[in-house]
Amino acid sequence: MATKAQGSTPKPRTRKPAAPKAAAESKAAENGAATSEKSGKPSAAAVLGVAAVGVVAGLAANLGRKAAVQAPSAMAGDWFDAIKAEHKATLLLFDAMQKTTDKQKAKRSTLLMQLKHALGKHAFMEENVVYPALREAGDPEDADKLNHEHGYVKQYLYELTNLDKSSPLFLDKVAAFRKDIEKHIEEEEVEIFPGFHAKLSDEKNKAVTVAANKEAFKLA
Repeated sequence: MATKAQGSTPKPRTRKPAAPKAAAESKAAENGAATSEKSGKPSAAAVLGVAAVGVVAGLAANLGRKAAVQAPSAMAGDWFDAIKAEHKATLLLFDAMQKTTDKQKAKRSTLLMQLKHALGKHAFMEENVVYPALREAGDPEDADKLNHEHGYVKQYLYELTNLDKSSPLFLDKVAAFRKDIEKHIEEEEVEIFPGFHAKLSDEKNKAVTVAANKEAFKLA
């Protein structure tokens, strides 16, 4: 009878080679994603991706809105024509406000908000571009005068904001405001800006136009 040889050594076990670090990390990531899917909860990467898309969409929508607001002025083609177009739009808001009754509080509030935005954008552009260019062209007195009048515009807006929209005094304040605005518009459109515009070269007028649109776009 044959017998096993004494002292024989057992057959060595074979081990699988360790997975590379990169493969292990990839596997862990896959397992993490699978775990998220099983739990029904979105992964952190998915949440960040959705948030990023939302931010981009929001920025695009805001830029589109600002472009639409500034479009009428930009399409005017020249800073002086743009200013006249904005003056006209402002007076239309006054027209609408002066047609309201004491019972239309919500409408008055909405129109006042629109007026504040329109005048705020307009003043920002003039104070940062047109009036400095007017001073540069040798007319600091008129530039300072027009800039000073903007302070009274802000005062009227402040008083109308804090006045009860159902008060019979509301339209009286609006009428006084419009009277001063029309005087300011006449000074710019008839007395000061025509000569100023004619004094500038074509290149300088184009430069003022570009700068004016750029500043107005910030608050559009």
